Amino acid sequence: MFKVDLGVGNLEGGDLAPVQPVVDTGAAHSMLPASLMERLRVELQQRLSFILADGSRVKYGYGFARFRIGDFERPCPVIFGPDGNYLLGKSTMGAFNLVVDPVGEQLLPAEWLSLSWGGDTP
Repeated sequence: MFKVDLGVGNLEGGDLAPVQPVVDTGAAHSMLPASLMERLRVELQQRLSFILADGSRVKYGYGFARFRIGDFERPCPVIFGPDGNYLLGKSTMGAFNLVVDPVGEQLLPAEWLSLSWGGDTP
C-alpha cells in the first residue's frame, strides 16, 4: 500500500483540502474523515452499510465530493469515515482512469480499458 497526493472539496467549488490517502484496491469507494467532509461542506446523501475487512458491519455516511488528482478534477463518491481514515478506493481510480502500479507504488493512466460485452456482436 502507498499514499497519493490529492485535493478534495465540495462540488460547488472553492478551495480543495490537500490529503494523502492510502491506495486501497479492496475498497469500493474512497473514505475520508466525516469531520473533514463536514468542514468542507460536502453534502451527506445517505447512510450506507459496509462490511469491513475483519467482517464487522458498520454504517457510514455517503456523498459526492470533488477530487483533484494531478491536473484533473472529478466528482466522486466518498464515504464519511472515522477520523484518521484516508483511503482512495476503486470508484475514484476508475473515475480518473487510473490503474495501480504496485511495483512502482504509483497510479498510472490506464492505456486500455476492459469492456465486457454480454450480447451478440453488432
